[in-house]
Amino acid sequence: MLLKVRSLNGALGWALFGALALAGAAHAEPPDGAMIFKQNCAACHQPQGQGVPGAFPALAGNTFVQGDPQTVAKVLLNGRGGMPNFREDLTNDQIAAVLSYVRASWGNHAPPLTAATVAGALGGKDAAHKDTSVLPYH
Repeated sequence: MLLKVRSLNGALGWALFGALALAGAAHAEPPDGAMIFKQNCAACHQPQGQGVPGAFPALAGNTFVQGDPQTVAKVLLNGRGGMPNFREDLTNDQIAAVLSYVRASWGNHAPPLTAATVAGALGGKDAAHKDTSVLPYH
């Protein structure tokens, strides 16, 4: 197909090439929440979500993690305590994927999040830091 695109002239060739590129992007694989967790979270929260007592809260069996989806998303977006924020490092799709993974792993039983839920949680950093009940040590 690429040879045909090269043989087309001018704008038509570029339009076809652009359409093919967009079609490929539309069929991209969704983010892998387990891999995102492993790359960004497991060092502190441990591979099985057990945390480190007194330093990093356990995510396994954590009622907060299984609670309100927007509140959980705000913590990842804005950080808390020693936890970094991931608003600049992960897309809404990636944040939704990792939170969905955490909410359904290690005995947790909460519904998945969508990128739209994460987008709805985007807000001021100050609002997230005022809630001291969120994940102690973070």
